[in-house]
Amino acid sequence: MKKQWYFINSGPCSPAYNMALDEALLDWHSQGEIPPVIRFYEWNPATLSIGYFQQVHKDINLEAVKKQNLGFIRRPTGGRAVLHDQELTYSVIVTESYPNMPETVTEAYRVISEGILQGFRLLGLDAYFSVPETKEQLDDLKKPKSAVCFDAPSWYELVVEGKKVAGSAQTRQKGVILQHGAILLDLNEELLLSVFNFATAEAKEKMRKKLPEKAVAMNQFVDTPFTIEQCVNAFSKGFETALDIELIPYELTEQQTQYVEQLMQNKYLTDEWNFKK
Repeated sequence: MKKQWYFINSGPCSPAYNMALDEALLDWHSQGEIPPVIRFYEWNPATLSIGYFQQVHKDINLEAVKKQNLGFIRRPTGGRAVLHDQELTYSVIVTESYPNMPETVTEAYRVISEGILQGFRLLGLDAYFSVPETKEQLDDLKKPKSAVCFDAPSWYELVVEGKKVAGSAQTRQKGVILQHGAILLDLNEELLLSVFNFATAEAKEKMRKKLPEKAVAMNQFVDTPFTIEQCVNAFSKGFETALDIELIPYELTEQQTQYVEQLMQNKYLTDEWNFKK
């Protein structure tokens, strides 16, 4: 018998709801109330999410965020800022003690992200894991040159033809791993560049030239654009194959929905959380 995990496809949700539900799932799983979970979701409105440790006023052009009616949220996970626009986001919630789950963050990334890799392949894309090969690439990982998430691939992130197509971030709390990540269908480079602070106009121009070499969206590789539905199907099958599991569709109870609402109000909708650094 394959292990059964819950599967949730939330569709487009508000930024605060998306982060609150990911955290709630972590809480319920840590308490043994639910099995591990794979969740897919989108963002309404398009949203800039920043990593847990990021400094808002240093890195982000908040005026541009507001002017363009974008959402803004701090993630509970690390990493750099991500513009969630034309993408499918996934999250995986599983205990650190799950059978064959590596102890190190980097190797756990590899195991979990195998589901994304398989999904890309099911969609006919030649994806592989990025592993830094040169000293320069290793230095880039240790000390990123910018606040932009898609500036460079990290260990075991997904790459197609040398360019990053999916970025992920991870946190571990209460004995549970929460990994979530963005799978790019399309990329609006100008919108992405507009929400970051750059030291000089030259630095912004340099990043503008560099982005197409570094980051790429799935639809750039195909004549007929992928749909969200196609992606949900492919990546859910990818996770089932990679983790040798069966996904069971799950809907929140009324009590669970109330818990998510409370988390939103008390944490993810507050300035104290979003602007604390």
